[in-house]
Amino acid sequence: MIQIISKERCVGCDLCIKVCPTDVFDKEGDYPVIARQSDCQTCYMCELYCPANAMYVSPLPEENQVLQEDTLIESGLIGSYRETIGWGKGRKSAASLDRFHFLNELKTNDA
Repeated sequence: MIQIISKERCVGCDLCIKVCPTDVFDKEGDYPVIARQSDCQTCYMCELYCPANAMYVSPLPEENQVLQEDTLIESGLIGSYRETIGWGKGRKSAASLDRFHFLNELKTNDA
């Protein structure tokens, strides 16, 4: 579930608003805000598309504690999903680490 949009990091590009499949965000002034958090499906699209690494989506359906932005930044969690899967300039896609496709090649070659 979406937890934080960092106002310090956000560049106001509105990509999160555009890619959200459940219309979780609204725009207030120049920046997006979390308007309907309970509608979040934890799809990570907003965090993936955020070029400023200004968002944190928790993998938990509901976060029981109040998360502090400073803590997320210090721990490296804010924007971490984007980095983990290799989205962004200068990163290597994590899909290249998936070796499952070799199993499919073996099946086709054996047939």
